[in-house]
Amino acid sequence: MKIAVVAQNATPLHPRTGSGPDRDDIGLSELTRKLAGQGHQVTVYAEKNLPDLPDQAELHHGVRVAYISAGPVPEAGAGELLDDAGLLERVPAFSGPLRSHWESDRPDVVHALRWTSGLAALAAARDLGIPVVQEFSSLSVTERRAAALTPGPAGAVKADGASAARIRLEPAIGRSATAVVATNSAEVADLASLGVRRSSIRVVPWGVDTDLFTPEGPVAKRNGRPRLLTAADLTQRKPLETLLRALTRVPGAELLVVGGPEEPELATDDNYVKLAKFAAALGIADRVIFTGNVRYTAMPPLLRSADLVVSTCQYEPSGTTSLQAMACGTPVIAPPVGGHIDAVVDGTTGIIIPPDRSALLAQRIRQLLAHPMMIEAYGVAAVDRVRSRYSWDRIAGETLAVYGRVTAPAA
Repeated sequence: MKIAVVAQNATPLHPRTGSGPDRDDIGLSELTRKLAGQGHQVTVYAEKNLPDLPDQAELHHGVRVAYISAGPVPEAGAGELLDDAGLLERVPAFSGPLRSHWESDRPDVVHALRWTSGLAALAAARDLGIPVVQEFSSLSVTERRAAALTPGPAGAVKADGASAARIRLEPAIGRSATAVVATNSAEVADLASLGVRRSSIRVVPWGVDTDLFTPEGPVAKRNGRPRLLTAADLTQRKPLETLLRALTRVPGAELLVVGGPEEPELATDDNYVKLAKFAAALGIADRVIFTGNVRYTAMPPLLRSADLVVSTCQYEPSGTTSLQAMACGTPVIAPPVGGHIDAVVDGTTGIIIPPDRSALLAQRIRQLLAHPMMIEAYGVAAVDRVRSRYSWDRIAGETLAVYGRVTAPAA
């Protein structure tokens, strides 16, 4: 099978890590490698958004990356690529060459990652009879609902032209695609509310590298305290403040906050400064460690060193860090949102707890820390859960099943 993956804003040759198909180039690399490993030809189409990128390159055996020029290359670095407005503006210039590629070398199926990629793919595939599988990774309607739960500026929703266009176009893209892949089961209801046929929706989560994220391997140095770990965007201060309040009720425990800019740049980051001041005001500054950005390959030792990984996010489409923690044998406490709903089995692989409940969160943390054997049991179940459900081999198999449905003669 010839598979075309359209990922307009991806940088597969210069991988970034994130929390979903729209930001995780390593996940994109793993998925395409597994698809090619089953004998399929895969081409990833991305915009030439960094200087000195070739027109074509081999990502893996059987996986080719084709870069399309759609305008001047942004001056920003790999971590500051085009936003929705910039991507939307370039869709016509991106989709034209896509169509030319497919007219001369027709794929059997197109898989679009994120809404602007879907817009470009549908335009390029028009009248060519090529089925298009759309994967949004995250929907505007879901993001806006989550943002509304966060009071103040942190919960403000942008009201620019790009977000308005996204709200208007996502339903049309979903209804026009041959099939839609939902990253988590909660997304199915939101897609249906946009008018997407339920019969065309399949849930296929984003996977985990179960060769890298394992219980066995190096463990980051500990200092004798019970250790909690959270991975968070420092701009989302309200959820992190909930966790810091909970820490005041867990005497003796320390919290590692992974995320934000590189560690040397933390002191000049406004969000870090405000969170550090908040921790100091609570009297827990000596028990909160901000690590800054951590390299992908350095995450397993950190996750193995934690007793618990805690998420207080308002929304997390794929639950990437929680899945990585579970793969390392570390139980997770998380809210019932996004990918956590499917990944964390309450009372078996971790604990599901409502967001914004700092006292209840602290109670659950204390209960688990007081029962090391329960943490051990949760960890064993978590590893089994990830290996059986979230390995890239399984995700590739489920993705191919979606392709098979849309390319079958009856489709």
